[in-house]
Amino acid sequence: MTVVMIEDLDPSSADAGVPAHYGDPMREQRTLSTAVGLVDRSNRDVIAVPGEERASWLHTLTTQHLADLRAHQGTELLVLSPHGHVEQHAMVTEDGETAWLDTEPGAGAGLLKYLEMMRFFTKVEPREATGELAVLSLVGPGAADLFPELAEPRVQAVPGAKFAAGDVPPEPTSLYAVSEFAGGLVRRVPLGVDLLVPRVSRAGVIEKLGVPLAGLWAYEAIRVEHRIPRLGWETDHRTIPSEAEFVAAAVHLDKGCYRGQETVARVHHLGRPPRRLALLHFDGVATDQPPAQGTPVTRDGREVGFIGTAVRHHELGLIALAVLKRNVADGDELQVGESVVAVDPS
Repeated sequence: MTVVMIEDLDPSSADAGVPAHYGDPMREQRTLSTAVGLVDRSNRDVIAVPGEERASWLHTLTTQHLADLRAHQGTELLVLSPHGHVEQHAMVTEDGETAWLDTEPGAGAGLLKYLEMMRFFTKVEPREATGELAVLSLVGPGAADLFPELAEPRVQAVPGAKFAAGDVPPEPTSLYAVSEFAGGLVRRVPLGVDLLVPRVSRAGVIEKLGVPLAGLWAYEAIRVEHRIPRLGWETDHRTIPSEAEFVAAAVHLDKGCYRGQETVARVHHLGRPPRRLALLHFDGVATDQPPAQGTPVTRDGREVGFIGTAVRHHELGLIALAVLKRNVADGDELQVGESVVAVDPS
């Protein structure tokens, strides 16, 4: 089997350390679309938060409702700046003793630094745990069949915000079932199932599952198709949660005060955000290479947004997630470099 690593293709990539593909990226995509494949995402950073006050403490620091988080539950959270800009995004997996936070490669140090700064006298002991657990993802419609005990992930529609005492629902906006597997944890998520397994057992778990392998290129194509944002790709220093569609999964609009809440509440109550996440189709492709993250999107020669993640999809061709100004209409003629692009209206 030919294994091509991300760093073999782009030494500067933040995704270094995992396979880009195993010789046939398009076949791997089709496997993830129609059956189930295993994607090595062990380059994700992991932080452990043990301590008896972890749930209430994380509740006060983040956008998610975590005060009543219980064993075998998972969700997502954001950490915002005082002005409401997205600084961190993490998946949460609770096992009854520890809340495990997994985040983007390279983002863990910043998240851990913030958590340590906010400890004060709280009974929590956050620590770097990337060396302890590795993330593997089973992606595709067949993923749930391997773990029938896991319920479908529940992501609520954005609730009407009350911001009043006594109106706080007891659960996170998104709620993912969690169980135990191979000495680690398994979490149901929108694209399939994530496994957090002991890093020393990673190779053995992959062999035990016996699922076809797919590289990160295939995973990213499926993620873009489903318009799932990624911190650092579909965000910049100005991004607020509603611009990158983080609200439904990671922001609870009826919980108490947290840093940046004023911005979230103002946008929710008073109007639409200044930018939006869009799926772009490259109609007239002037290059075989997907444009890099941050490449400007223009209209009539003026910049109206930027490319987040661009991929070559096995059915849709060259597509990209982009962050565009709100006044860009679906029918506007846009360009990325010399390529003509169209906004997917669905």
